[in-house]
Amino acid sequence: MRALSCTLVSVPVSEITAKSILRKQKRVDSWFLGRYGMNLYRGCAHDCVYCDGRAEKYQVEGTFGRDVAVKINAVDVLTRELDPARKRKPMDPGLIFVGGGVCDSYQAAEDTYRLTRRVLEVLRDRRRPVHMLTKSTRIERDVDILGDINEQTRAIISFSFSTVDDATGRRLEPGVPPPSERLALLERLSSRGFACGVYLLPLVPCITDDTASVRCALQAFYDAGAHFVVAGGMTLKEGRQKEHFFDVARREWPERVADLERIYPSSAPRPYGEPVVDREREYAPVLLEASEATGLPLRAPVALAAPYLSERDRAVIILEQTAYLLSLRGVTSPFGRAAHNLAIAAIPSVERGDIPDSVDALTAIPGIGRPTAETIREIQRTGTSKRYEDLLYPASR
Repeated sequence: MRALSCTLVSVPVSEITAKSILRKQKRVDSWFLGRYGMNLYRGCAHDCVYCDGRAEKYQVEGTFGRDVAVKINAVDVLTRELDPARKRKPMDPGLIFVGGGVCDSYQAAEDTYRLTRRVLEVLRDRRRPVHMLTKSTRIERDVDILGDINEQTRAIISFSFSTVDDATGRRLEPGVPPPSERLALLERLSSRGFACGVYLLPLVPCITDDTASVRCALQAFYDAGAHFVVAGGMTLKEGRQKEHFFDVARREWPERVADLERIYPSSAPRPYGEPVVDREREYAPVLLEASEATGLPLRAPVALAAPYLSERDRAVIILEQTAYLLSLRGVTSPFGRAAHNLAIAAIPSVERGDIPDSVDALTAIPGIGRPTAETIREIQRTGTSKRYEDLLYPASR
């Protein structure tokens, strides 16, 4: 329900009330290590040209990049949702992911509404671990609360990039601080003891995904003290997102439009199809080279969240990440399918969140053969698997 409209820092802002804030994922997220997430705003004034929040499927009202809705009752709603007295059963363990989705929690509206800071105070008081993701340097304002959370449980702070070149960043991400400022802040936060990650998402075909750019970016992240890097290509959904991206590309990179149109043809039933996958195969060696040279993991290490994960969630994350790390090396494996089936399997004979403690019982789950079951048992016994650790940290092996 809309209560008020105003204009804030040249951005039209609408105040709305929300029925819920905390969103439980159907399964733990192996990209962000989160079980729960939240959006405190709808719409984002950062106006990144590639953002898929612009797509119709997310139903963000108004003009994306210009109109922002503020969930003014977010703090009260979250406080109720976290109240154990109101729950029939306890919340599942896991990090709460703040950021991403259809907004950035540290966009300009945060200067006035301070929703993110107030939410962090609630999470601190409830001793809930968090993973923050932002493109904004405004997050430094809340380093005091995040420091408290990090001492109590865990506060991972991650930054999103598409490039480390300031000139390219201004064209791709017109509403955010330049990459150089985010790198400087990353370095300050890492030096203060925070686990800091980087999401190099997306690598934009023909613009930021060439070998030299990827190599330069990864070196910059390593130099700034990042603890991991997650990289991936760009998905363009038909409709507003794709139309906006190509409008900007025709203006800023006219010489690359023909190549982009071949990668994202209008007639293709799958806009994110084989040509883009081929490009990802091309930069995979660069990612592996940087990981081996610097020790930077190419996924968020499960150890960062391990104390706040169920046994099943930990196994699912390790299996999924192992499948990805093998795929970078051109190796197919059964681990991805096994992770999915393990995550959704109904196992009434064990406690919620746990998994069977025998190889034979695990192989009764579809998609889990004996070798995979033995890997899962290794995870149960040790909290990890040797193959996963070798793939995640190749430089130290």
